[in-house]
Amino acid sequence: MGSILISRSLARALLASVALMTAGVLLAGCDTDQVSLATNAKANQPVPPKLIAAMAEKDMDLQSPILVRLFKQEAELEVWKQTRSGQFALLKTYPICRWSGDLGPKVREGDRQAPEGFYSINPSQMNPQSAYYLSFNTGYPNAFDKALGRTGSQLMVHGDCSSRGCYAMTDEQIAEIYSLGRESFFGGQKAFQLQAYPFKMTPVNMAKHRNNPNMPFWKMIKEGYDHFEVTRQEPKVDFCEKKYVFDATKPADAKRDPVFDASAKCPAYVIPEDIASAVREKQQQDETVYAKLVAKGTPVARMNTGIDGGMNKVFAAKIPEGSTGLSEGAEGTTLQMLAMAKAPGTIPGHVNPPKPNLDAVASAPAPQEERVVAASAPAANTRVASAAPSEKSQEKSQGGFFSNLGRKMGLGTADTTATATPAPQATASVAPAQTSTTPPTAASRLKAAVTRFVPGHDKSKDAAKDTPKPAVAAAKPAEPPKPQPDTRLAQTRPALKPSVSDGAGESGQMAGAAPVVSSNSFDSRFGAMK
Repeated sequence: MGSILISRSLARALLASVALMTAGVLLAGCDTDQVSLATNAKANQPVPPKLIAAMAEKDMDLQSPILVRLFKQEAELEVWKQTRSGQFALLKTYPICRWSGDLGPKVREGDRQAPEGFYSINPSQMNPQSAYYLSFNTGYPNAFDKALGRTGSQLMVHGDCSSRGCYAMTDEQIAEIYSLGRESFFGGQKAFQLQAYPFKMTPVNMAKHRNNPNMPFWKMIKEGYDHFEVTRQEPKVDFCEKKYVFDATKPADAKRDPVFDASAKCPAYVIPEDIASAVREKQQQDETVYAKLVAKGTPVARMNTGIDGGMNKVFAAKIPEGSTGLSEGAEGTTLQMLAMAKAPGTIPGHVNPPKPNLDAVASAPAPQEERVVAASAPAANTRVASAAPSEKSQEKSQGGFFSNLGRKMGLGTADTTATATPAPQATASVAPAQTSTTPPTAASRLKAAVTRFVPGHDKSKDAAKDTPKPAVAAAKPAEPPKPQPDTRLAQTRPALKPSVSDGAGESGQMAGAAPVVSSNSFDSRFGAMK
């Protein structure tokens, strides 16, 4: 069965040029892909043999319909495929290399938000000539977004691991996802559904984010999430009265199907009782667990952190100073194991991990709790090592000829050596913080933001850096100059990438990666192409 499926995939790839050129439709990539639909080798790569074998094991046909789910917090993209039973089953989960913005829907052009909601992807939205290897348009804004006056366009799922409001994968990952979508279209699927969520809609996550102002919207799209969870069927999506409606059908006494308009009053409709009852049961169970979590004081997630988006921990573990940002992180042994695991595709040298937004941090008021205040003086009977003598002790020690002569001859204690038994009145030489009204700089605000919001950040290290260390009498030998990072960009990638399923990047070393250059942002790399 596996060999037959592989042969069919190769045959379909050869016929792809005829099918694609017949379409004659304009496609777009993330902001720069305004090109005519055309055929190329990237877009016609066959589905990897390992993935075809997985389909056979799960009773799936190569060209059966697919459904895609995206989760920001988990930084995962799921591809579901219809089995011969008619229900959908999970085929494969892909870690997302990069997404931008914050948890929450896209509202306006330029807000860097990746869309959330339900979208439909048809063949005209597939872009084989994307500037980011391959891509497909999410379809944002849909009718619901438009009814609310939301703006934005060309929001993609694409390769290259760089995002400005898109969901970015590695080139190898998007090649697989693209091939699965292509085969489903060849099999007769007119459009596949894309479900984009802030996180997996579990009671734990709902409790964690219960104070978020986007919660009413999230509860609304959770309805569709629940419909899919209980039926394992693609939910039918409609819009009316500026809200989502799932699996609506005409009432028993109606002669025609209801007509929906996102901005108009909802028509008469019903939800099939078998679906409605299953959804009600699931929601009652979720609400019971949610109430218990809130009652026991489950901590709420921070908001307005200034961090731009997220990255799956698999990628963050392989990047120097990498961070998962708003996505779930990993620490300790887990992080070390991820660093040694194979990379799910080539991580380009220009990848920019999530960092605090400098503009947001600079414009935000400085957090009061982060201000440095003068430490209270130690009690008189407290002995504190002093890195430098007080002014009075310096005057006394420098005032006598014999004492100065003794120090020069090595008979006295050096002034720069911390004393083990200082005078009782001696205190640490750290000067109290000034009560100046000078506003904090952007750099100080950035440091405060990193300390407060970056996951995994160790505040004790900052405290250790800020604490003055006693000087030693013997000077340390000068350290050799540190090698400067290579600022060259990654070399041009070959047209085709090895499949992720076929073992791309099996070693711990990033395949084809160049040293990360933090200043080489996504905007600077592609600025000339705008």
